Amino acid sequence: MTDAQHIAQDDLALYALQTLSRDESAAMREHLSECAVCRAELARLRGDLAMVALSVDQHPLPSGARERFAQRIGLSPRATKLAEPVPIYRESRFGRVAGWVGWVAAAACLIVAAGLGFEVRSLRARLLDKNSRIASLEASESRAKQVDELLTAPTAQRVFLTAPKTPPTPSGRVVYLAPRGALMLQANNLAPAPAGKAYELWVIPADGSAPIPAGLFRPDAEGNGSLVLPPIPPGIKAKAFGVTLEDSAGSKTPTAPILMAGSVPQNGG
Repeated sequence: MTDAQHIAQDDLALYALQTLSRDESAAMREHLSECAVCRAELARLRGDLAMVALSVDQHPLPSGARERFAQRIGLSPRATKLAEPVPIYRESRFGRVAGWVGWVAAAACLIVAAGLGFEVRSLRARLLDKNSRIASLEASESRAKQVDELLTAPTAQRVFLTAPKTPPTPSGRVVYLAPRGALMLQANNLAPAPAGKAYELWVIPADGSAPIPAGLFRPDAEGNGSLVLPPIPPGIKAKAFGVTLEDSAGSKTPTAPILMAGSVPQNGG
C-alpha cells in the first residue's frame, strides 16, 4: 500500500463494526498504523456509530448475527478477502450519503414514533376531558329530570313553613252596663303576677274625671283571669278601660305602665 491508496469506506465501516475476520482485522490495523488519512476516516466513522448507538436501545448481539450481516452485504465469512486498496477519492458524495441512508431512516423512524406517541397521549387527554364533560352533562340532566318529577308528582306533599309564633300577647274583653254599674272582664295570656302584686281594672269616665278602680284579680296557671260584677257605682259613663299591675291591696290611682287598654265604641252605652 502507498500513501495514494486508502481503504474503502465500506471496509472501514465493517472494521469499525468489528465484523471482519481476525486476518482481515490484522491487515486493516497494519494499514491504519501507516496511513493517517484512513485513521482519520475511521475515527469519523466511529464517532458517527457512537452517536447512532446512543440514540437507540442497546441489546446483546444475537448468535450468528455477524454471519448474517456479512451475507446481507455480499461478503462470505469464509472466503471474504480484504478489498484492494483504492483511492479514497473514488467514493462520491452520493455514495457516502447512500451508505448511511439506513441509519438516517432509523433515526427518522424514532422521531416519527416519538411524535406519534405524543399525539396519542394528547388524544387520550382530550378524550378523557370529553368523557368528563359528558358525565357532567348527564348528571345535570338526571338532576333536572328528578326536580321536574318532584314538582309535578300529584302525590307530593306541599307544606308552607313560617317562623314560630311569638308568645301570645295579653288580651281582655269587658262587658259593661253603665246604668246598673254591672261589669264583667275576661282576660287571657297574662303573665303570672309577682308575689304581693295583682292586676287591677280601671274605668276611665267619659267626663274626664279620675279613673275609678273596678276590682283586683290574679290569673291562673294558664294566664287567664276574670272579674264578675265588681262593686261599681251605677250611672258612670265610661270612655275606656285599662289594666295595671298594682299591690295586692289595690291602689287609688293607676300605676304606669298600663298593660292593657281599650276604648268604648262611640255607640256604646
